[in-house]
Amino acid sequence: MTSEFTPIILGSDMNAYGMARAFHEEYGIKVHCIASDPLAPTRYSNILTLEFHHGFEEDPVFIDTMHEVAKRYADHQEPVILIAMGDAYAELLAKHKEFLQKTFVVPVVDYALLRKLNNKESFYQIAEEHGLPYPKTKIITKAMYEKKENLDVPFTYPVAFKPANSVEWLDIQFEGRKKAFVIHSETEYLDILGKIYDNGYTSDMILQEFIPGDDSNMRTLNAYVSQDHQVKLLCLGHPLLEDPTPAAIGNYVTILPEYNQDVYDVVQKFLEELNFTGYCNFDMKFDPRDNTFKFFEINLRQGRSSFFVTLTGYNLARFVVDDYVTGTLADAPTVYANKIQSQHVLWMGVPVKLFKDYAVDNEFKQQALQLIDSGRYGTTVFYKKDMNIRRWVLMKYMFHNYIPRYKKYFEENKGRDIGR
Repeated sequence: MTSEFTPIILGSDMNAYGMARAFHEEYGIKVHCIASDPLAPTRYSNILTLEFHHGFEEDPVFIDTMHEVAKRYADHQEPVILIAMGDAYAELLAKHKEFLQKTFVVPVVDYALLRKLNNKESFYQIAEEHGLPYPKTKIITKAMYEKKENLDVPFTYPVAFKPANSVEWLDIQFEGRKKAFVIHSETEYLDILGKIYDNGYTSDMILQEFIPGDDSNMRTLNAYVSQDHQVKLLCLGHPLLEDPTPAAIGNYVTILPEYNQDVYDVVQKFLEELNFTGYCNFDMKFDPRDNTFKFFEINLRQGRSSFFVTLTGYNLARFVVDDYVTGTLADAPTVYANKIQSQHVLWMGVPVKLFKDYAVDNEFKQQALQLIDSGRYGTTVFYKKDMNIRRWVLMKYMFHNYIPRYKKYFEENKGRDIGR
């Protein structure tokens, strides 16, 4: 029997619903979500309550709101756990951790470390220091663009091009904006570079060698690290298909569970040397040129597809509860997930037909199709215990919307741009 506690989730997106579902599956409780604006994945749900404050993803709205929320729980006897579901929320939790910890459990790293890890430029520096492989990289700054100096590309086209500051990038808008770019020529490179800095972006850009291969060369890894800085969960996923929509490139829509102890060992060493704590998620890609995995980034939160971890048997909510509420995690061994292939469950974020039509045909797709045929697959949002008619219609509509998006964008962004 678990001691009583109260979880509060910051966010209203797919990731937020997945975490609320994890709490509901494990403990049968509702979760309270606080967010800036309503989003489809959490609408019409009976397993969570929603509270909106427009502008909550930034100060001063965030800290002003959290002062009020803290007053509500000032005399609360049971632990109240705050969990961030997005980059902005994770950064705000870390920034105000000292104040928030007076009332809440805040399982997030300190602000200084978060800033270093959130910025891809400094993340690669830390990766270099700790032996975490990453693609060959060149940094492009706003000053270099303004002076038109040292803008040469030292890698063979195509090359990868993405913002170092993912939080600032959320506020930058221009025609052709993408979460990340694959550049095929100098003309295209200089055109996109100009649009980025002429539309208000001020941080650095990451120019990288392109790792060959399709989406099925990608991997995603979720981890939970205890308050004692010990890695307690490592769960590797093998994405087989990504969202081709420009603003969502890099978002996985089909994940096959995978086990790789070598990858687990590298990541465990990295996180424990950093004295990390809380949830995180890594994106990496297998490089067939040297048979290694190259790490692209660390997200200091769970990702929108992280429910694949809970779906395949490793409930993400349980780890934070056992860490901060029951106290049983301290003596628990590290979980190296997905060793037993017969227990694998395929996570789907799009209709099955889209996966069948667009995923590259290889041995991993065949494994996924076998899981589908045997009924061993699931989604984040279609939850039998939370499926009233309004929610069912909305989720069906949300999934159906992927069909025209693939027709419109797949050939442009994935047919030519294989992988990252």
